[in-house]
This record gives sequence, C-alpha cells and structure tokens, in this order.
Amino acid sequence: MMTHGRDAEVYEKHAEELLRFATVLVGPEHAPDVLSGAVIKAYGSRAWPGVENRRAYLFRCVANEARTHGRSVRRREAAEMRAETPRVTASSQLPDVDVVRALNELSPRQRAVVYLSYWEDLDQRAIAQLLGIGPGAVHRHLARARSNLRRMLRA
Repeated sequence: MMTHGRDAEVYEKHAEELLRFATVLVGPEHAPDVLSGAVIKAYGSRAWPGVENRRAYLFRCVANEARTHGRSVRRREAAEMRAETPRVTASSQLPDVDVVRALNELSPRQRAVVYLSYWEDLDQRAIAQLLGIGPGAVHRHLARARSNLRRMLRA
C-alpha cells in the first residue's frame, strides 16, 4: 500500500505529461480541473494500491474524467452558441482551415488517440495500454478521427 508521500512522488513524476494530455482533451481552461479530479479519483480508488503501471492508470483516469467533463461542457457551450447572434461577413464565407477547431470537434477518445499518436509518437499498442482499450479500438478511433478531420478540413 502506498503512503501519501509516495503518492505525491507519483504525481510529481507524471504531472506535466498528464496536464498536457488533459489540455489536448479539454483545452487549457479545463485541463487543471480534469487532472485534479482524475488524480483524486485514482488515489481514492480501491484499485490504486495494487496498480502496477501507475502512469497508464493515471492516463486512463484523465481520459475518463475528460470524457465525463466534456459532456456537460459541450452541452453548455452548444446552448450558449445557439443563443448568440451569428455574425456573417463576406470574408467569413471563405473556407477556413482551422486544425485546432477541427480537433476540438472530435470525441475525447478520438482526440486522445490522435494526440498520443502524433504528438507523443506512441504506437497503437502503447496507446492501448495507456488508455486501457484494445489495439483494435485504437485503430478504429484513429481511423474515424482521420476521416472526420478530412471531412471537416475539406468543408
């Protein structure tokens, strides 16, 4: 069983990469909240004392917390956007290739797989291990993300 001091060491060792991961999933505004919520849930879990790969466990917790957080945030933001008056100008009719906006339109799982694949340069097995899903699921999420990005960026 880990002591609180050793838990702090685990957090310190992985905090920076977990925060980057959370930032990709939910953006810089919500990333610290998602990370802290994930760490609290991880450390409070009955499984935590027996976890062998704590890094992977924390990545899965961040991904799960981001998914939970993202649902309510997306609903709220969508309601706010519907309430706004659209501002359309002639120049805004031109195609806008905004990769960041397209990435934000992906599901949290697809964003996670894209980030880990392209920014962290992990292979599908490593991604599967970090996220606690099978390599086939990683392949599927990556293929769907690529397809969605192609479609969004062509529009």
